[in-house]
Amino acid sequence: MDQRDLNRNFGLLLVDIARLMRRNFARRSQPLGMTEGQWRVLVRLSVNQGITQAALAELLEIQPITLVRLIDRLEAAGLVERRPAPKDRRAFQLYLMPKAQPVIEQIWALALETRAEALAGLSAAAREQMIDALVTIKANLLRLDAEEPAARAESPDAAHG
Repeated sequence: MDQRDLNRNFGLLLVDIARLMRRNFARRSQPLGMTEGQWRVLVRLSVNQGITQAALAELLEIQPITLVRLIDRLEAAGLVERRPAPKDRRAFQLYLMPKAQPVIEQIWALALETRAEALAGLSAAAREQMIDALVTIKANLLRLDAEEPAARAESPDAAHG
């Protein structure tokens, strides 16, 4: 396979699919009155209750100040609560408020619709095989990502700057 065939290039396909999925979901979620950043925070927070702002910013791959602004809006809407971190007075942990649960349910329902349309025409077996392959690829990349700092630290050049 020629990697210069942009329609079949693995990395470009992943980027394009992610962009198109987000755009499709954003169109569906307009009635919620939320930005992509806001619903991304809610979804990540729904499975990471008590995470610190710094850790959530890293998870979302956004600047901490950007997250602070998103949390400010979500907190003003009664969806998210900041609590002081017990072991670090400078840090805050984030929690969903009860009012957020129906919003989260709507987000998951819209995500299910988006995914169903994106996967139309694929058999259940093909879907599972694709998900399994993507999980393996993610694990490979996470492993390489974790090895990278260790490899740099062990490099003879690392001692010399």
